[in-house]
Amino acid sequence: MSGNLPPYLRLGVNIDHVATIRNARGGEHPDPVRAAELAAAAGADGITAHLREDRRHIRDADIARLKDLVGLPLNLEMAATPEMLDIALRHRPHACCIVPERREEVTTEGGLDAAGLHNHLKPIVDRLRDAGIRVSLFINADTRQLEAAVSLGAPVVELHTGAYCDAAFARENAKRDAELARLANAAKEGAALGLEVHAGHGLTFDTVAPVAAMPELAELNIGHFLIGEAIFIGLEGSIRRMRAAMDEARGGATEGRAERA
Repeated sequence: MSGNLPPYLRLGVNIDHVATIRNARGGEHPDPVRAAELAAAAGADGITAHLREDRRHIRDADIARLKDLVGLPLNLEMAATPEMLDIALRHRPHACCIVPERREEVTTEGGLDAAGLHNHLKPIVDRLRDAGIRVSLFINADTRQLEAAVSLGAPVVELHTGAYCDAAFARENAKRDAELARLANAAKEGAALGLEVHAGHGLTFDTVAPVAAMPELAELNIGHFLIGEAIFIGLEGSIRRMRAAMDEARGGATEGRAERA
C-alpha cells in the first residue's frame, strides 16, 4: 500500500435476483452462474448467494455450480438451521454469512440477534470454522451484537445498512445522518475488537460513497440494486460504476485487488 490511502475495499456481488427472474417463469434463463462470471469480469471480488429455506431464488444446484465454475470466492448467506449447516459443510464455500430469516419476509429485515441466540449459534459457528469456512454474522450496528460476535468466535461481521439506505431514499436527512453515524461508530468499534467488518443491504450509487469511505470496512456486499440497474445499463456496466464509486470514496485506493477475500 502506498501513501496514506485507506485499504482497498472489496465488492461482493449478490446474484440472488438473477435467480428470482429465472424462477418467475421456470426453466434455466437467466443463469445466475453466467451473472457471476460477468461480475468477475466487471471487477467483483466475490460472489454472494442466499440459499433460503423456501428456495425462492437461489437453488441447491446453483450453489454447487457457483462453487465449481466461478473463479471468485463464494459467500453463502444462510440461516442458522441444521439443513443449511449440512449444505455449507458439504459444499465448503469460502465464506458463510449467517443471517436472520423469516419465510414471510420480502427481504432480510434486520440484523441477526447474535447476543440473544448465542447458545444456538455457537456450535454452528464452531463447525463452520473447523471446516475452514470464514464465518460472518449479519448484524445491526450495535455494540452488544459486536461483542457477541467476538464471544462466538466469528471473525467477521457484516453491518446491516438497510436503515441508512431507507432513510436516504425517503429523504429523512436527520435519520439518514444518525444511521450513518451508527454505522461509522460500529465499524470503528468492530475493528477495535479485532473483527473484520463488512457492510451491505440496500446500497445504491447514491448511498454507497459515505459507507465506502469508512476506512475500517473491508468489504461491501451489494445485489438487488445492481441487478435492477442492469436492466438499464447492463450488468457489467452497473458493477463497474459501483466499483468506481467505491474506489473514488476510498480516494482511488485500488492496490490490493489481487488479494481476494
